[in-house]
Amino acid sequence: MPRAPKLVIFDCDGVLVDSEVISVGVLTELVRQAGAEIADGDGYRLFLGRSMAAVEKLLRKDYALALSMTELDGIRAETFRRFRAELKPMPGVAEALSRLKTGRCVASSSSPERIRLSLSLTGLLEMLEPHIYSASMVARGKPAPDLFLHAAEEMGVRAEDCVVVEDSPAGIDAARRAGMRAFAFTGGAHAEAAGLETALARLRPELIFSDMARLPELLGERPIRTGRRAD
Repeated sequence: MPRAPKLVIFDCDGVLVDSEVISVGVLTELVRQAGAEIADGDGYRLFLGRSMAAVEKLLRKDYALALSMTELDGIRAETFRRFRAELKPMPGVAEALSRLKTGRCVASSSSPERIRLSLSLTGLLEMLEPHIYSASMVARGKPAPDLFLHAAEEMGVRAEDCVVVEDSPAGIDAARRAGMRAFAFTGGAHAEAAGLETALARLRPELIFSDMARLPELLGERPIRTGRRAD
C-alpha cells in the first residue's frame, strides 16, 4: 500500500456536500430558458466539475449562447436559494474529516462565496477553513491542473505527496495532470444519473469508492477491517 499522503485535497460539490443534483439541475434549466437545447442527462456531462467560466466558454463554443449578467445572477440566486432549503453534507464526510490526521484543504471550481456557503450550511466549514481554494484564484480551471497545484503550493506540500478526492472526470483529469494521486468518489446522489462509475473508470484513478466514511482507511492511515477493498 502506498504511504499515507501529507495532504488530502477535497473537491467541494459532490464530494463534501451532496449538491450536484441541485446545482446541475438549476444550471441546465436556466441555460435551456436562455435558448440552449440540452438533452436530458447531458447536464452532468457538460457541467459537472467545471467552473462557471469554463461553462460559459463551452456554451459559447458549442451552443453559440452567451449568458447575460442577468442570467448568471439568476443561476447564482436560484442555486443559493435551493442550497439553503435542501443542501446536505455528504454522508460520512464529517466522520472522515474528524479522523483524518493529515493536512486537508478544499479546491473547488465554485466561487469562494459558494464554497463557504455550502460548507457553512452543512456544518463543515470549521473543519476545513481557512484552507479553501477556488478556481477564481488561478488562470485555468479544471481539467487544467492549476487549481490543485496552487492549493499544494499554498499548503507547502509537494504534488506527489497529495491525494485528490474528486467526483468529476474534469477533476480526476486535473489531479492526474498535476502529478497527484486521484481518488474517485461515487457516493453522491447524482452518481447514477451522471454515469460516474463508467466515466471515472475510463480515467484510471488510483481507486473508486462510494463510502466517504472509509476514506481514512483507504488513505492507508489505518488497516481496512470491513468491506471490500476499493480498486
